[in-house]
Amino acid sequence: MTGTATEAQNNISARVAAVQQRIAAACARAGRNAAEITLVAVSKTVEAARIRAAIAAGVRVLGENRVQEAQDKLAELRTLSDEQRVQWHLIGHLQSNKARRAVELFDAVHSVASLKLAEKLNQVAHELNKRLPIFIEVNLGGEDSKAGLAAPEVLPLCEAVSRLVHVELKGLMAVPPFLEESEAVRPYFRRLRQLRDEAIKAGIVGTQFGELSMGMSNDFEVAIEEGASFVRVGTALFGVRNYAV
Repeated sequence: MTGTATEAQNNISARVAAVQQRIAAACARAGRNAAEITLVAVSKTVEAARIRAAIAAGVRVLGENRVQEAQDKLAELRTLSDEQRVQWHLIGHLQSNKARRAVELFDAVHSVASLKLAEKLNQVAHELNKRLPIFIEVNLGGEDSKAGLAAPEVLPLCEAVSRLVHVELKGLMAVPPFLEESEAVRPYFRRLRQLRDEAIKAGIVGTQFGELSMGMSNDFEVAIEEGASFVRVGTALFGVRNYAV
């Protein structure tokens, strides 16, 4: 390994350790166990070398936004990924026409926002003899630029999706508005938790339901304090994105 490669790996290792420490501190404040939190390392636009370094540092769940990009990386990293039992989660928007490839590639999909897509994933999972964990995406800020359901639509879709046999509804996911002050995002995280609790109280979801995929580099600690069980962290692990990749 060259000096530059070693330096890059050490840098990623330090970043992973720092994020894990921040997760532990947030859990301590909230009276939670850090083992309840799954760190999803958001590897969109990140090249294979830095992903290898993250896996070496203990990352075991990678989050990708696009099917094609993930497919290319998986082809390069398959052996290491299999050896280390790394999971690949789709966290970006998914079109129905890419559902088959998504089911083939990913261990979970965080971005289901329609019954049509859920049914397509269910159909493909059935054909592939697989049960696919999914999350329903909620657009808490009502932003036109983001996918996801409005809050009143969440429980009806939870109920419908819970009837499907080959997808496993794990919980809810949200990408709140980006705000400089992480405390300003807290009400959005709290609202997602309330929606989760409402679905459970209504008795319309299975016992596996209850996860909350929320919180990113700038606000994941607040998300943990509000009940997040999956935090999707990219920049804090890999540095500023190179969108030309």
